[in-house]
Amino acid sequence: MFEEIPQQRPQTALLDSIDSPADLRQLEPNQLEELAKELRAYLLYCVGKTGGHFGAGLGVVELTIALHYVFNTPEDRLVWDVGHQSYPHKILTGRRERMLSMRQKDGLAAFNNRQESEYDTFGVGHSSTSISAALGMMMAARKNESDRKVVAIIGDGAMTAGMAFEALNHAGELDDDIIVILNDNNMSISKNVGGLSSYFARMWASKPYNFLRSGSKKMLSKVPPAWKAAHRAEEYMKGMVSPATIFEELGFNYFGLVDGHDIDGLVDMLNNIKNLRGPLLLHIVTQKGKGYLPAEEDPYGMHALNKLASAEELNQDKKHDKNTAPTYSKVFGNWLCEMGPVEPKLMAITPAMGEGSGMREFEEKFPEQFFDVAIAEQHAVTFAAGMACDGLKPVVAIYSTFLQRAYDQLIHDVALQNMDILFAIDRAGLVGEDGPTHAGSFDLSYLRCIPNIIVMTPSDENETRHMLYTGYHFSGPAAVRYPRGKATGCEQDANLQLLEIGKGLVKKQGEKIAILVFGTLLKAARKSAEELNATLVDMRFVKPLDEALIKELADKHQLLVTVEENVILGGAGSAVNEFLCTINSKTDVLNIGLPDQFLDHGKAEALLAECGLDENGITASIVKKLESLT
Repeated sequence: MFEEIPQQRPQTALLDSIDSPADLRQLEPNQLEELAKELRAYLLYCVGKTGGHFGAGLGVVELTIALHYVFNTPEDRLVWDVGHQSYPHKILTGRRERMLSMRQKDGLAAFNNRQESEYDTFGVGHSSTSISAALGMMMAARKNESDRKVVAIIGDGAMTAGMAFEALNHAGELDDDIIVILNDNNMSISKNVGGLSSYFARMWASKPYNFLRSGSKKMLSKVPPAWKAAHRAEEYMKGMVSPATIFEELGFNYFGLVDGHDIDGLVDMLNNIKNLRGPLLLHIVTQKGKGYLPAEEDPYGMHALNKLASAEELNQDKKHDKNTAPTYSKVFGNWLCEMGPVEPKLMAITPAMGEGSGMREFEEKFPEQFFDVAIAEQHAVTFAAGMACDGLKPVVAIYSTFLQRAYDQLIHDVALQNMDILFAIDRAGLVGEDGPTHAGSFDLSYLRCIPNIIVMTPSDENETRHMLYTGYHFSGPAAVRYPRGKATGCEQDANLQLLEIGKGLVKKQGEKIAILVFGTLLKAARKSAEELNATLVDMRFVKPLDEALIKELADKHQLLVTVEENVILGGAGSAVNEFLCTINSKTDVLNIGLPDQFLDHGKAEALLAECGLDENGITASIVKKLESLT
C-alpha cells in the first residue's frame, strides 16, 4: 500500500522484462501477483511525473494483466471504454518507457489512440462506446470467418449512458460471441463479493456446469414446463446473489460478482468463459485507486492527479505565476451561488461534471436545485426541457465536447420548442493535455446554425457573470461558452447586469484595420491592435451578430479581422462573412481561428501559438494579409 506517490523510479525487474503481451504470456501464473505490484508502483510513479487520470487505472491492474495473459492480443480485440482505466494497458503493450511523455506534445496520448498502437483497437475519450465498437468488430470477425475473441471493458459509470444499453440490447439480438466485462468500482455493492456470490460465479463459469446446462436445455426443451421451471430456478438463484436479471433479460449469460483484484481467480474465470458461445457478461468489483491510500479514501477527489512539481519547479512557479484569478468554472459556480437564494426556479443540471464545472458549493447549499444525471448528456438536455415546460428555469452546465453528444436533443427538444434553458458551456476551445477528444473546437459552428438560440462569448470573468445573468433572463435557449483554466483577473462588478442582446463593444479606435474578437482571445488581440494601430472590438455575441456595428466597421476600415478559439469553418468569422455578403461589402476580411484538423495534445498555450492565436501569431497573420493586398 502506497501512502505517497513515488518520486524515484521504483524497482520493477519483472515489469521491465515485459515489452509486449507475448512476453507477459511467458510468465508462470505464480508470477502475476508480483507483476501487479510492480505495475501499480510504476503507474503511480509515471502519473506523478506527468499528471493524468490514475484512480481507475489503479483499480484494473489485475484485470489488465489477466486479459492480456488469457487472450491473444492484439489478434483478440480488447476494447476499453473512456480510456481513464487504460494506463496499465499502455504500459504492458510496448509503451512502458514512453509513459513519462504522457499528455505532452509529441508524447503518448491521454487516452487510447489507434494511431499510437495496434493494441489500441478503438480510440476513446467519451464514455460508453466500447460495447458498440466491440459489436462492430465481432460482426467483422464473423464476416471474415475469423475466430478472434472480442472483449469490451466498461466501467459502472459508463453504464449510466443510454448508448451502452442500446448496444447491450443489440448484442442480445445478434446472439453471437462477445464478452462484456463490467468493472464495478462502486463500493456500495462490494459487500456482495463474498463466499456465496464468488462460489456461484465460479460455478456458472465452469465448463461442467455449462456442459450440463447446455445438455439439460436440449432435453428439457422437449418438455416446455420442465425447462421453464428449471430456467426460473436458475434465474432466482442468480438474483439472490447478483444483479443478473437485467443482463439475462437482454440475452447475456451473466457471471458475477467477482473480485477484480484476485488475479488468479480472474485468469481462471477468463479461461473458463472465453470459449463459451453467445453474449457473455462478466461483472467484476474493483476498488478505484487500489493500492494508493489517499485514492482509496477519496476515489472521487483523486480521480486524476496534477503533475507533482519538484522543489525547483515550485520555486519557479512562485516567481512567475502571479495570476491569482479564479478559473472560469469557479466564476460560474460563484454565479450559481449568487442566484440560488433569489431564484428558487433555477435548476442546475450536469451530466457527471459537477466537480469540473465548479458546482459543488451550489450542490451543498441548494441540494434541492441540483441534479447530477450521470454520464447521460442526451437525458440531461431533454430532462431540462421537461422542466422548462412547466415553468422551471434549468441551467445545464456541460463541457463543449460533451454537448456534441446531445445535439439532436438541443435542436429537437430545446430549440425547436423554444425552451427557456441556459447552457453554461465549459472547456470551450483548446483544453491542452487531454487532446482532441476533449477540445471544445466546434461549438460556435454547431450552435450558430440553430434557430431561436442566442450564443455569447465572454472575453473575461466579469462579462461571463453578466452573460450568464443575461442568458438566464432571456426567454428561450441561450448559451454562454467559456474556456478551461484561469480567467484574466479583472475587477468584477458588484451587481449583475442585463446586457443588450446582440451588441458588441468597441474597446479601442484605430485606422485601416478592425479586429473583431469573439471570446477570451481579446487580451492577445489587444496587443496586436496596439502594435498595428487597429480598432479593437469585443463582439460578445455570435448570435445575434451586431450587424450595425459590423457594417459601420466595414465602411470605415480597409480590413476586418475576426478572431475566435473555434474552427474557422462555420464559426463566428463565417457569420461575419455571410453578413458582409448580404450587404455586398467590398471590404477585405481575414478569419483567424482553429484550423480544419484535429489538434494533438500538449500545453494549451503552445497549441494556441502553433495555430497563430497568440499575440505574435495574430499580428503576423494580419501583416501577411496586408502585404497580399498591396
